[in-house]
Amino acid sequence: MAKIMAINAGSSSIKFQLLDMPAETVIASGVMERIGLATGIFTLKFDGKKEETNPVLPTHAEGVELLLHTLIEKGILKSLDEITGVGHRVVQGGEYFQDSALIDDEALAKIDKLKDLAPLHNPAHIIGIKAFQKALPNVAQVAVFDTVFHQTMSPECYMYATPYEWYENYGVRKYGAHGTSHQYVSQRTAELLGKDAKDTKIIVCHLGNGASICAVKGGKSIDTSMGLTPLEGIPMGTRSGNLDPTIVSFIAEKENLSASQVVNILNKKSGYLGMSGRSNDARDVTLGMDEGDYRCKLTFDVQAKRIVDYIASYYVLMGGCDAIAFTAGMGENLIHLRKNILDRLTVLGVKLDEEANNVRAVEREITTKDSAIKAFIVPTNEEVMIARDVIRITNK
Repeated sequence: MAKIMAINAGSSSIKFQLLDMPAETVIASGVMERIGLATGIFTLKFDGKKEETNPVLPTHAEGVELLLHTLIEKGILKSLDEITGVGHRVVQGGEYFQDSALIDDEALAKIDKLKDLAPLHNPAHIIGIKAFQKALPNVAQVAVFDTVFHQTMSPECYMYATPYEWYENYGVRKYGAHGTSHQYVSQRTAELLGKDAKDTKIIVCHLGNGASICAVKGGKSIDTSMGLTPLEGIPMGTRSGNLDPTIVSFIAEKENLSASQVVNILNKKSGYLGMSGRSNDARDVTLGMDEGDYRCKLTFDVQAKRIVDYIASYYVLMGGCDAIAFTAGMGENLIHLRKNILDRLTVLGVKLDEEANNVRAVEREITTKDSAIKAFIVPTNEEVMIARDVIRITNK
């Protein structure tokens, strides 16, 4: 038995789960938010209880110290020696990392070198890693990369038709994201199909505030919608997804902005937020749609159309499809969005079971028995994948 911490550190937050392995039982979970602000928020769930406090958290280091102290104080752990490994989610591993890796000075330096490809994520991950290294100096720390699952893509899928020197000199290519989620959900979907993953063709729709589609053939990612950065692909909460790149210079000239300012708008003020004019939160946009707001309905229709574009493309790429899996916040909870997508796929023989689809965050099949392609809701569990990799890597 081993107790593993799964960590996802953001610029002002630390999400965590403490898992008992290999049983994969969640002992405790929670999040520390508003790190660096006047008042933080510390939410802890354990033994069926949920506690929330408002500590002052100047840096991630204080957050980690408080988290570990609380685990002892609440009797969740008798001693910090019970923690045998810490797994850290890292968004961008570039071409340096073909697998999860033990964290040492060399690995940290490589993660830092890749910060230009994930400026909002990799620097925050490094801060979290260093905080845990300081607090638990004798415990193995493992980096689990969002990009590793997509390293099985072929060059025709990950290369851009730009000057080849951009790839050679700067690593300009598609890397993808959400790999840990895509891997977990595709494996679980194969189990629901009653098949070995090696014998399946699955399309995973990870639809959250950040969203991506992945073609998983034989248990391996062969293409995905996110690219060099998470901006490529389908429209998301605040991201535009694919567009004509000339829009950047066009709007820069019209609005007297720099290219980086326009890209910032495409990352932070577009997608659901930009199109609806209401919010990046799908619940608010759904409310607007239900009230008859044209722009809110259009927001969902545009996203559903783009998602179907990818599904159809991946159907051809894989030479068919056994199942489509919906996961993450919107994929698991938006009944109307799943229906919008699947109703557009009747040409492929997809038949939605309206009653089965009328649920939220429940693992189940949502197509009829005679549907040519099955569709499932599969709640994701990235933390379990992180914990599994900590065990696998440390056992090496």
